Amino acid sequence: QRCHSALGEGVRNYCLHRGCVGSCAPIDRPRTKPPHTERQLLSRDKSVMMTSSLRKLALTAHIASSVGLLGAVAGFLTLAIAGLFGQSPQMMRAAYLATELIAWFVIVPLAFASLLTGVVQSIGTHWGLFQHYWVLAKLSLTCFVTIILLLQMKLISYLGDTAEKMDLNSVDLFDARMSLVAHAGGGLLVLLIPTALSVYKPRGVTRYGRRKRQEEVKALIP
Repeated sequence: QRCHSALGEGVRNYCLHRGCVGSCAPIDRPRTKPPHTERQLLSRDKSVMMTSSLRKLALTAHIASSVGLLGAVAGFLTLAIAGLFGQSPQMMRAAYLATELIAWFVIVPLAFASLLTGVVQSIGTHWGLFQHYWVLAKLSLTCFVTIILLLQMKLISYLGDTAEKMDLNSVDLFDARMSLVAHAGGGLLVLLIPTALSVYKPRGVTRYGRRKRQEEVKALIP
């Protein structure tokens, strides 16, 4: 007597009934492939996926530029505070000359590097650029900080040039110096949000992301 009870898909089936004596002849069933999950299907799409080495390189560059940008803005904030509350003209001159140099040669390049490497990493991995809300939020915040930085560069250069030409006291250009501290502090807080988003990766797929994922799954199903 043969038993038609199955142990599982894709394997041979043997008798498990209590009434059977001895072993029953095995029944061969056609092997069936397990259903593909959506993530497995999308991981096979190599048209938008980078190689492992290139992906690690892009990730390293993005982390280095993002962390470097945070550190540079923190240093800029420290110098801006020192210039705002400095008691000696020499201290204020050194602070604003240093802020101009850091802004032009460290913060601006790192801001563009962080933005560029983030876009490259998003496009080259399964996350996509506009498919997840947390990626879209990171892109928006980084663009916002970069735009505000570029708008502040005129003021930063003006304070640096003024400090180079003349001695400043505690009341000279106070509003402009206070604006430097406020924008640097706000920028530092805003930059912490993309860092948290990169760590937690909150769930949420955009409408474009859902449509794109459905199209890719249909195209990859054999």
